[in-house]
Amino acid sequence: MDVLQNKNIILGVCGSIAAYKVVQLARDLTLAGAHVHVIMTPAAQRFVGTATFQALTGHPVLTDMWALPEDGVIGHITLGAQADLVVIAPATAHTIARLAAGLSDDLLTTTVLATSAPILLAPAMNPLMLANPATQANLATLRARGFIIIEPEVGRMAEDVSGKGRLPEPHTLEGAIRATLGQHTGPLRGRHVVVTAGGTREPIDPVRYLANRASGQMGYALAIQARDLGATVTLISGPTALPTPAALTTVQIETALEMQAALHEVIGQADILIMNAAVADFRPAVAAEHKLKKQPDIAGMHLDLVTNPDLLAGLADQHHVFKVGFAAETDDLLTNAQSKLERKRLDLIVANDAVTSIGQETIALTLIDHHGMVALERRPKHEAAAELLAAIVPRYECWVKDKTSL
Repeated sequence: MDVLQNKNIILGVCGSIAAYKVVQLARDLTLAGAHVHVIMTPAAQRFVGTATFQALTGHPVLTDMWALPEDGVIGHITLGAQADLVVIAPATAHTIARLAAGLSDDLLTTTVLATSAPILLAPAMNPLMLANPATQANLATLRARGFIIIEPEVGRMAEDVSGKGRLPEPHTLEGAIRATLGQHTGPLRGRHVVVTAGGTREPIDPVRYLANRASGQMGYALAIQARDLGATVTLISGPTALPTPAALTTVQIETALEMQAALHEVIGQADILIMNAAVADFRPAVAAEHKLKKQPDIAGMHLDLVTNPDLLAGLADQHHVFKVGFAAETDDLLTNAQSKLERKRLDLIVANDAVTSIGQETIALTLIDHHGMVALERRPKHEAAAELLAAIVPRYECWVKDKTSL
C-alpha cells in the first residue's frame, strides 16, 4: 500500500508567492490517497484562492479558528489529534517566528500546538530574510523541538534577486513527506538500505565508453520504495536520465571500480543491499588519453579488455548485510540465477529476462532464495519495486531473527 494512502495530512499555507507550488503538491498528495486538509493564513489567501485547494482536495479550506467547517470537523483540537503529519509550506519568516514563540493566535499555530504528529516545515523567503540571525535562531529553536526542516533551494526569487530561499519543487516536498511518514510507521524504519542502479560506463578514450542499455528505472523505483517504507536509503547510481530522488542520499558514479569504492564506503553501516545495477563485466585495459582517430589505411581497431571485479562476490564476507542480487539473462534464466545465488552467497536473487526488461517500462521478476522460487507478473517497474520490497521485508525479518537466535 502507498505510504500516503488514507493518511490525514494538514497542509498549512502561508503568505508567499511560492504558495502556487503547493497547489500541485495538494493535488498530488490527494491523488496518492491522502486526506489533505488545507489551513491558509490570511496572507496566503492574497496569493491563492481557497476554491483552488478545495476543488483539488475535496475538503473545505480552513481559515478561521471560530468557523465550523461544512464537513463537521470541530476546530484545531480535532484537527491536530487526527493528523498523521503536519506540513507547513511555504513557511514564511513571520509564521516561523510565531511558531518559535509558541503563539496560538490563529488556526494554524493553534493546530500545531495541539498535535503530536510530526511537523515538516518548508521555509521560503528572500535570501536576506532567511540569513537573518533572528530567522536562523527561530529555525534552530524549532529543530531542537523536533520540527523537520526542508532546506530551501538556491535560485532566482520572484523579485530580481538570486540566492537561498526558494521553496523546493512539489516532487521534492512530496519525497520529504513520504520519507517522514515512512520513518514513523514503515517496516524498514531504523534500517539502512543500499541500492545500486543504472549501468556503468568504462572509458575507451575521453569521448567514448563501453556501456549497456540499463535505464536505472528499476533501481530508482526500489530506492524510492525503500525510502517510503521508512529506511535510510543510499542510492549508488551509474549515469541515467532520471531525476534524483528526494529525501535519500544519491552517490553518482560512472565506472565499475567507482561503484566498488562507493559500496565499500557505506556497506559497513548497511542492513540490506539491493544490487540492481548492470555493472560492466569488462573494461578497456587502458583508456587512451586522447581521442582515438580513425586510420584510413587500417580496417579496424583492436581493443584489449580486462575483467572487472565481481562486486557482489566481493562482499560475501559482509555477514551483517541481507544481500539481494539481480540476474538479467538472455538464456537459461532460472538455471543461471540459481547458480549466481549460490556462487555469490546471496540471501535472495531476482531473475529477469534481459531482452524484455532492460530499458523497458515493465518487468517480470522471479524471486529465488534457499527455500524456493516465486514468479511475479509483468507490471510497471514502480509497481514491481513495491511488490519486491513487500517480499524482501518478511524475508529480512526472518533472517534477522535467525541470526539473533544463533
